[in-house]
Amino acid sequence: MPSGDAQKIRFAPDGAIYLAPTGGGLVLPTDVGDGATPPTGYKALGYVSDAGVTITPAIQTTPLNAWQSAAPVLYNVDSASFQLSATLIEANKLVTENFFGATWTEVMDQSSQPTGDYRLDLSTTPDLQEFSVVVDWKYKTNLWRAVVGRAMVTERGAITLQRTQNQSYELTINAMDNSGSLGYILTNESMTA
Repeated sequence: MPSGDAQKIRFAPDGAIYLAPTGGGLVLPTDVGDGATPPTGYKALGYVSDAGVTITPAIQTTPLNAWQSAAPVLYNVDSASFQLSATLIEANKLVTENFFGATWTEVMDQSSQPTGDYRLDLSTTPDLQEFSVVVDWKYKTNLWRAVVGRAMVTERGAITLQRTQNQSYELTINAMDNSGSLGYILTNESMTA
């Protein structure tokens, strides 16, 4: 007889990623939301590839060995991280600016009139932008939300230009210390049992 509860197995068939600039009075969400609306002050990044979002909490430790034991008697935390990665598939302003690490500006003609073209300058010393990120996902009526107060893009994948495959923007986002917090998870599922 199985010892588990199959009703507690979860999938994530739907979700969204939202970004907001830090500072400026941004208030981090304290509820799980409705699964469809961005938190106040946040903007949606749009469609994500069917690989979804990968959330990786991690720690690196050093074992403390003692003369009296062949096994470590304690582990010391060297570093802690909370990482989000996803492949975005919309070429919108928010996605492309975060992917390239620069801002779009409208190109002007000789008489300072807009040309209808836009330019994004890639710097040899890019300025990494700090932002807050929220990932929402749901399964049936079960809602989940991961909130990171301070984060930066730490890795970017390659863009492949093909005839038969859409452009995609692979981003890895790492949480930074926010007064002792890397972030938090919210859910409307009962976690009392």
